[in-house]
Amino acid sequence: MFFLKKQSAVSRIVVFLGNPGAKYADSRHNAGFMTADAYASKHGVKIDRVKFNALTAVYDNGGNKLLLMKPQTYMNLSGQAVQPAAAFYKVPPENVLVVSDDISLPLGTLRLRRSGSAGGHNGLKSIISVLGDGFPRLKIGVGRPPENIDVIDWVLMGFHGEDAKIMAEATKRAADAVDAVIEEGIDKAMNKFNG
Repeated sequence: MFFLKKQSAVSRIVVFLGNPGAKYADSRHNAGFMTADAYASKHGVKIDRVKFNALTAVYDNGGNKLLLMKPQTYMNLSGQAVQPAAAFYKVPPENVLVVSDDISLPLGTLRLRRSGSAGGHNGLKSIISVLGDGFPRLKIGVGRPPENIDVIDWVLMGFHGEDAKIMAEATKRAADAVDAVIEEGIDKAMNKFNG
């Protein structure tokens, strides 16, 4: 009698933050979604299955089965997508990596953290409200707004010219950083990508 090898369950979740819809597609607040697209392109995966109030895909990264998520709840309610997914797969917060934009970092800069506060980011605040603050996060710098531009307007603006090129490269590096966290652990990934 033959026994089928049991499929390993999802052991980690990678949440790419952004706002759904064409209106927001290339905005600074969608650096997470842009990284999701770079990650999907790198690995030949489509993040398009609707589940947990998100577009999702399950991807096997060298034996680590990942749930990739692009929440469709709008940024401020991201926790409403993350909480049911983490509960369903019984994934603890330390195995949920959240990728987001950060206005306090220079454009294109990456910063990995093991845990921390929301730092004023409403998507992170929403996830902290359901998971606590003990999840790792990868922040992608989108730069500070000029003095004459409101923060909300700034994060909803798109990238143009040289800024667009810098972000395209940053999201590719961010996709590499996601792999490093999964394959090598957060400490080695922090040493490699924080700068």
